[in-house]
Amino acid sequence: TEQPVAEVAEACRAAGVPLLVDAAQSLAWGPVEGNWSLLTASAHKWGGPSGVGLLVVRKGVRFAVPGPADERESGRQPGFENIPAIVAAAASLRAVRAEAAAESARLRELTERIRTRVPQLVPDVEVVGHPDQRLPGIVTFSCLYVDGEALLHALDGEGFSVSSGSSCTSSTLTPSHVLKAMGVLSEGNVRVSLPFGTSEEDVERFLSVLPGAVASVREHLHTPAARTEAAAPAEEERVIDALGKRCPLPVIELAKIIDEVPVGGTVRVLADDEAARLDIPAWCEMRGQEYVGEEPAEVGSAYVVRRV
Repeated sequence: TEQPVAEVAEACRAAGVPLLVDAAQSLAWGPVEGNWSLLTASAHKWGGPSGVGLLVVRKGVRFAVPGPADERESGRQPGFENIPAIVAAAASLRAVRAEAAAESARLRELTERIRTRVPQLVPDVEVVGHPDQRLPGIVTFSCLYVDGEALLHALDGEGFSVSSGSSCTSSTLTPSHVLKAMGVLSEGNVRVSLPFGTSEEDVERFLSVLPGAVASVREHLHTPAARTEAAAPAEEERVIDALGKRCPLPVIELAKIIDEVPVGGTVRVLADDEAARLDIPAWCEMRGQEYVGEEPAEVGSAYVVRRV
């Protein structure tokens, strides 16, 4: 999702705060507007050589490297410039910028196809991110009752390399802080990036294998079956002990018993996985149940859900 850099830069400038813009994903598509202070990017994002980073310091901005420095690299970093790689990075950026307008329109049509058809093909899916103010080649969605890493492995077996969560948290087991801040479902998250030249056939094949991959992972995790009309009578409040269980298991356990709870009854989910704080309210919104709130517990937290 594209951020309002120009507006944020003005607010920062008025407060005397320098603004660093991470333009790794967006620089290939055009310049970053606004009076930001510093801008960073990486050449491999636009097809340039790996290992070449870009740092832009606006004139008038005081900048000093906290680590050791010498007279090389204008005092910004010790070492010798890799001139061939730097030239290749600049040349590749110019090349992709020359085709950016036409390729942007083509990829935006393909990602819009994914955004529209994935919820039609796969039940219990939330497409996240702004529908219009976004980069043309990236689309993100979250699948309920699915472990993100398991889904990545399933899609990899079909020949598709995708990501889960945000790139900032890809090596950790914690939910993406970006998705958490957005207040959306974090479990079963898939981030699809379409590089320059991605064909329509590639997208269609991805859409054809995705439903089977999601269904396979859900079956492996023993996802609750479809709802039945009749629900077994039960006590007013049920307690689920999901302590020690990681995403998406607390939500799966909740979904398994919700139909056994009488209308108006509550379920108290005990969980110590940080993702539950985000996923249980998101599940309630998707399933039309009432999220009462979070309460303290001896271990972890108690998340209370009322069946409606």
